[in-house]
Amino acid sequence: MIPFIVTASVAFLFYLVLVIGSGPVIFWSWEEILAGVIIGLATGIICRKVFCKNENYRMLCPARLVGLVIYICGPFLVELTKANLDVAYRIITGRIRPGIIRLHSGMKSDLALTMLAHSITLTPGTLSVNVDEENHDLFIHVIHLDEGEEKKEVFEAEEIFAFMNIPAWIRRIAE
Repeated sequence: MIPFIVTASVAFLFYLVLVIGSGPVIFWSWEEILAGVIIGLATGIICRKVFCKNENYRMLCPARLVGLVIYICGPFLVELTKANLDVAYRIITGRIRPGIIRLHSGMKSDLALTMLAHSITLTPGTLSVNVDEENHDLFIHVIHLDEGEEKKEVFEAEEIFAFMNIPAWIRRIAE
């Protein structure tokens, strides 16, 4: 029953976020709320065993959800802005030396590793291309490697994200 409730609630809230402001009322009309309830119930029935596969509900903790919002609006946004400016600079100047690096993430859970991989992929100039599932290392395509970095075997996540310490934020949220 809990997987159904969690899946239906998340689908309902996701629907409401997507249609916010589209009705005549400031937020939602009653038709949108009714449609959200129907869609949420249908999604809960169909996807309950997929969305809550391992019945681990730690991300439903309000402190983790607040931490996720702070992470997205704070450190991740700062890193995203820095990466956009760096990519623009490299495109304008032509200073591009692409390569693939191995990043030791230090993450213990699959959720944390997935969050880190998605954060890297969403950042311009980087792309997560593979995962070593034994020791949770990520292989990342980067737009620029400095001289001598191509000889380095493994990079540490803390050394790559030294400014905002993204891995520490993700550990607090997902592990």
